[in-house]
Amino acid sequence: SASPMAVCTYCKSTLVRDGETLRRIGQSAAFFSDHSPLLLGARGKHGGRPFTLVGRVQMAYTTPGEDTDGLWSEWHALFDDGDSAWLSEDNGGYVLSTAWAPADGQPMPAALNLRVSAGESLVLGGQPWVVGSIVMARVQAAEGELAFKPDFKNAFKLLELRNTRDEVLSVDTSEQPPRLYLGRKVVLDALGLSGLADLGQPSEGQVKAQGIECPSCGASVEPRLSESRSITCGACKSVIDISQGLGKDLKHYTQENGLEPLIPLGRTGRLKVDGQVGDWQVVGYQERVEVPGDPQGESEQTFWREYLLYNRQRGFAFLVDAEDGWSVVRPVTGVPAGQGSKLQYRGTAFKQTFTYPAKTTYVLGEFYWPVRKDQRSLNIDYVGTGGNAKVRLNREKTGQEVTWSLGQTVDSAEVIQAFGLHELPEDRFKRDARVWSGSLWGEVNWVSAFYWAAIVIFIIWFMVKCSDNCSSVADQYGSNSLEYQQCRQYSSSGGGYGSGSSHGGSYGGYNSGGFHK
Repeated sequence: SASPMAVCTYCKSTLVRDGETLRRIGQSAAFFSDHSPLLLGARGKHGGRPFTLVGRVQMAYTTPGEDTDGLWSEWHALFDDGDSAWLSEDNGGYVLSTAWAPADGQPMPAALNLRVSAGESLVLGGQPWVVGSIVMARVQAAEGELAFKPDFKNAFKLLELRNTRDEVLSVDTSEQPPRLYLGRKVVLDALGLSGLADLGQPSEGQVKAQGIECPSCGASVEPRLSESRSITCGACKSVIDISQGLGKDLKHYTQENGLEPLIPLGRTGRLKVDGQVGDWQVVGYQERVEVPGDPQGESEQTFWREYLLYNRQRGFAFLVDAEDGWSVVRPVTGVPAGQGSKLQYRGTAFKQTFTYPAKTTYVLGEFYWPVRKDQRSLNIDYVGTGGNAKVRLNREKTGQEVTWSLGQTVDSAEVIQAFGLHELPEDRFKRDARVWSGSLWGEVNWVSAFYWAAIVIFIIWFMVKCSDNCSSVADQYGSNSLEYQQCRQYSSSGGGYGSGSSHGGSYGGYNSGGFHK
C-alpha cells in the first residue's frame, strides 16, 4: 500500500496507482543479468529493524564530456514499520540510503543548479560537502515495487556529495525540488540477509570460465562477478565492455601483451583488510604507468601493478605492487578533513607526497568499472605522519568522479604467505619499501645523505674522467680534428650514461616515493 508504482516480474508491465485502482502505463525494459546475490523477497535487518527487498531499478549513466558509461543497480528495501531505504552499489561496495531533507527547510544551494565539477566544495543543510561525482542518469529497467514513479525516457543530472563523516548524499534532479538520499556504507553479511542467490565464491578455474563470444577472436568468455563491467578475453587479451549488457555488438579493444601477474587470477589469499582478516580472491589485474610530463617535472616514469581482490560479503579491495612496496587499499565512502597538503582522516594526520597523472596500460580478468583504453586519472598521494607512516591515502580523479582510497603497507613475506606463492623466488616480491614523509629527504638520516652525496660525486668524477679518454688523440691530431670528434662521440655512447637507461623492468624505475592506488 505504500508503493506508488510496481513492475510485474512476469510480463514487465509497469503499473501505477490511480486512486484505488492500478493503471498500466507501459513495459519496463529487460534487466541486464548481473549475477547479483540479491533477490526480491530477501530479508534482512539494519539497526535492529527488519526489512524486505521489494523492488529494484537498474540505472544507466553517462559522464558529461567523457567517454564513460555503465550501469548500476539499486534495491528498494521496505522496513516492516513502513519506512523505505535504498541498497545500492558504491565503488565496489554497498551503501544503504534513506530520504533526507536539509535542517530547518533550508533551500538547495544555487551551486547545484549551476555547472559544478567533481572535487568542488559546497554547503547544504548547514553542512560542508564535496562533490564526488556528476553523471547523466536514467532508469533503464525496473522490477517489483518502488517508492517513486520512474521516468524511463528522460535522463537527469545525478550528483553524489560526500563528507568527513563517511556519508554520501545523492542529489536526484529528475524532480524539482531534487530528491535527496543520505547513505552510509554497509557490509552485506552485517545485514543478516536471507533468501539470497546461492552463487558462492568463484573457484580459481571459474574466473577463466567459458561463456559469451569474444567480439575480437570468437573465444568463449563468461562474467562470474555480479559487479563486473569489463572483462578480458583469456585467448586474445581483448578488453570487453559489458557495462551495457551482454549484447552482440559489445565494445572492445585489443591490447599488447603485458606482464604475467605474480599472483594468478582466481587465487585466494587470507589478508587483513580494514582491520579484519578474511579470504580475498584475485579477480582482476592491471598495469599502470605515470604519464610523462607530470606536474612535478620528473622525466622518469614510474610503473606499478594492481590486483583487484574480491570478497563475497565485503566487496572489493586492491593489492598494490609498487616500487616502494606492497599495500592493501580500499575505496572509502567519505572524504578527509582539511585541504592542501595536510589532511585528517579517521584520526590520522596525513601529509601530501606526490601529484601525478597516470594511465592504465594492460588489464586481465574482471573489473567493477568500465575499463577504457589508456584510461587516465590524476592522482595525489598522502602518507600518515608521526607513528602512522605505514598508512596511506590517495585521491584519484577520473573525468567527473573523485575517489578517495585508504590503505596500509604490507610486507612482501605476508603476500607470499597469504596467497601460497612459495614456489616463486622471494626476491621477485621484494621492493624498495622506503617511506618518505612529506618530502624526499624527510626521513633520511645524515649518514644516508652523505652516502648518496658520495655516489653523486663519484659519478661526476667518472664523467669528467671519461671526457679525458681522448686527450691523447687530441694531442696527436688536434682538438678540432675528425679523429678527436669521433673518439669523443664513441666514448660518450659507449659508456651508456644518459642514453637508453632502464626504467626498472616490471615494477618501476625511478623511486618517486609515492603510493599508487
